[in-house]
Amino acid sequence: MGTDESLITQETKNNGSGISERKEGYVSQVKDKKKEPFVSVLTPVYNGEKYLEECIQSVLKQNYSNWEYVIVNNKSTDNSGQIICKYARKDKRIRVHNNEKFLPVMKNLNHAFRQISPHSKYCKVIHADDFMFENCLTKMVSVAEKHPTIGVVSSYRLANKELGLYGLPYSKEFNDGAEIGRDYLLDNSYYFGSPSTLLLRSSLIRERDKIYDESHLSSDISACLDMLKESDFGFVHQILTFSRRHQNSVTNTIAKKDSTYIYGYLKIYLDYAPYYLKGKELEKQTQRRISIFYIQFARQLLYHRNLETYRRHKKELALLGLPFNHIKLLKQIIKEMIKVPVIHFLKKRGVF
Repeated sequence: MGTDESLITQETKNNGSGISERKEGYVSQVKDKKKEPFVSVLTPVYNGEKYLEECIQSVLKQNYSNWEYVIVNNKSTDNSGQIICKYARKDKRIRVHNNEKFLPVMKNLNHAFRQISPHSKYCKVIHADDFMFENCLTKMVSVAEKHPTIGVVSSYRLANKELGLYGLPYSKEFNDGAEIGRDYLLDNSYYFGSPSTLLLRSSLIRERDKIYDESHLSSDISACLDMLKESDFGFVHQILTFSRRHQNSVTNTIAKKDSTYIYGYLKIYLDYAPYYLKGKELEKQTQRRISIFYIQFARQLLYHRNLETYRRHKKELALLGLPFNHIKLLKQIIKEMIKVPVIHFLKKRGVF
């Protein structure tokens, strides 16, 4: 059996009569580890040196023991590579994958998922600027193990100083996947958080060619909705993760700059609302989401005031198979032009 057996055998010899307390404790630890399902913890990294050590240390401090830690370095140009190697030399459970070439954000995340162990039962993503609290894996795996149909597990989280993802009844750790998906599309709930908030069943990852839709940056939501079509949703009523919002995050550097969320959210509705919603409810929500697209379209035009923004959002409608409604956009622009000065006027008067 190698090292494990050698340690146990040596301890027995030293005792002479019977099994020592140390041996009993060691055997117990080995058995407990074998009982724990194997988890692949996954961190994709690109120039994440500022917060990376805190992220790695949070994995190493888990009170759950049966895991591997896969860190995917996406051609970082800062000290991320050196930090990763330092920890990998100290702990054999850390496995490093260095990309041969730089990959765009969503393509890299899909690439990272393909690096998890074929033996893992669960996958826990933790982004390089986030971290887990020490009981995260234990609590999430426990819920998933109690309910074999659960494919996605979430929990309360801290996003900087804000507590998030509350709303489910406190006693409810098992939730029907179809109900959670429907509630999200009706704007009644949001329990997914970010990729760092979730534990995923590995079998659901392996049976998909891609986890994330690479055409937009909101596809962590579509990934959850896709998995919940065939699985249920678990929730731990404890704060298990910390998500960091900062100026250099993907949300601030790419999504807000190019307004990719406008396209992404509409695509999510068009892709998944037909599965979770039916009849008039589906028609009403779809039209509502299209109207929201035009509101955001108008605001972006008034803010950026360039032809590129107009062409990009018009192209997005074409990609979604939707006709471009010039009149609808013009009406919304006029509404926004009237509304903004009125709001400023009321603010000056102290109305709100």
